[in-house]
Amino acid sequence: MHRYVINISWTVMDTRTATAELGWIAYPASGWEEVSGYDENLNTIRTYQVCNVFEPSQNNWLLTTFIDRRGAQRVYVEMRFTVRDCSSIPSVPGSCKETFNLYYYETDSVIATTKGTSFWMEAPYLKVDTIAADESFSQVDFGGRLMKVNTEVRSFGPLSRNGFYLAFQDYGACMSLLSVRVFHKKCPSVVQNFAIFPETMTGAESTSLVIARGTCIANSEEVDVPIKLYCNGDGEWMVPIGSCTCKAGFEPDNGNVCRGEISSPQS
Repeated sequence: MHRYVINISWTVMDTRTATAELGWIAYPASGWEEVSGYDENLNTIRTYQVCNVFEPSQNNWLLTTFIDRRGAQRVYVEMRFTVRDCSSIPSVPGSCKETFNLYYYETDSVIATTKGTSFWMEAPYLKVDTIAADESFSQVDFGGRLMKVNTEVRSFGPLSRNGFYLAFQDYGACMSLLSVRVFHKKCPSVVQNFAIFPETMTGAESTSLVIARGTCIANSEEVDVPIKLYCNGDGEWMVPIGSCTCKAGFEPDNGNVCRGEISSPQS
């Protein structure tokens, strides 16, 4: 089936643009730590790191600030991170991990930080996925300043509350969370078959198709069935149903314009 591949990614949070401390909630205090660091292009970034690999039974949580979903029913999370290769750490116990878990917690409003760790430990998080590194680094890589940055994207929905928190659970890795970007997808405004279709948010599922009704351009009118396009889960328009055509006395020009009145033939 034909698709119009152009799509829009609308960013709602990106830690790479932070100019001050992120101030996320970390518990227990001995777990995740916020530090100023550099990405692979030597840009200054705010990161979180944890490396309690020699202590068993780790359960370290990191919670973002409240994220407004801005009408999105499904959101995407892009995570960039580095993970230490457990086998490269001398005398490390078998509890060392090279993965972490991603969760989210939906809510209608900001939750006061005064709630304390007991509240957050019992919050009804929903698990998105266990995130594994495609590449891990060793002490040799680290000594040579070689960064093996992993980029993973996950999505979740349907969302119905005003916003949500993301939570990252470490249970024994030596890792740095370099950046987190949260975004959703839209199908862009487009003119097709002499009709204008508005920018349209994707649906709640990756397989969702959202119907967008078209409006005939100037000097054109609908033919037969109402014209519509389907916006798929990737923010791509599917092939249209129906069409508009230029009214009598007008002719198509450049595909999607009905120009001037056609001159009557001289007698």
